[in-house]
Amino acid sequence: MAVLLVFSALLGLAVGSFLNVVAHRVPAGISLSSPPSRCPACSTPIRARHNIPVFGWFVLRGRCASCGEPISVRYPVVEALTGVLFVLVAWRLSTDIWALPAYLYFTAAGIALALIDLDHRRLPNSIVLPSYPVSAALLTLAAAGSGDWSALLRAGIGAVALFAFYLLLVLAYPAGMGWGDVKLAGVIGMVLGYLSWSALLIGAFGGFALGAVAGVAVIAIREGSRKTALPFGPFMIAGVFVALFFADPLADFYVNTFL
Repeated sequence: MAVLLVFSALLGLAVGSFLNVVAHRVPAGISLSSPPSRCPACSTPIRARHNIPVFGWFVLRGRCASCGEPISVRYPVVEALTGVLFVLVAWRLSTDIWALPAYLYFTAAGIALALIDLDHRRLPNSIVLPSYPVSAALLTLAAAGSGDWSALLRAGIGAVALFAFYLLLVLAYPAGMGWGDVKLAGVIGMVLGYLSWSALLIGAFGGFALGAVAGVAVIAIREGSRKTALPFGPFMIAGVFVALFFADPLADFYVNTFL
């Protein structure tokens, strides 16, 4: 277990560094492979020793080594967050190690999509659409490794059901939902359905609950009104993690309290 968690932490930090690049370059249509990472102010390539996740930012004291321009604290925060989430997901799925690659992939893709949606109010097809075959392939391998083919069936049903639900929402009220959310819904339904029926329900509606809480908070601090549009992708993605870690206790609480 300790080896798995340490490996997951190191992998998460490295992936988090890459996700910063993805969140910056994908919306701008820039290649992920070239040019190499460089300071946005002076265009000086970043030295390898300064590109170490989290540590490099502190070594530089948050400033470019060449021109001294500030480097956003968002970079180490994203790297650290990815590392922490990778560890938590690995811990949660340590008894179902076959499924771990699928959920680490979703974690990485989800963080990138959340960052881009927060910055640009869109969920790029270049990330969402490939997530369908990648997630399906990884979950198929997980089902084959564990022998739990019923989980794969649930994943397929979850993908179709949640996609259809969001499609109905956007057709009924186009101003309240984006097509990017609809496309992402199928991926979310897939990864939730593989876990359990309760995870599918809690994760799907957890996104709406989190979005509602955020909307009330925005109004309370007077940063917006009831008509203020918030990017919904981050709440959909957060709902998956709520279900991943809390679906079983929340389902038990509901059954014991109301049924």
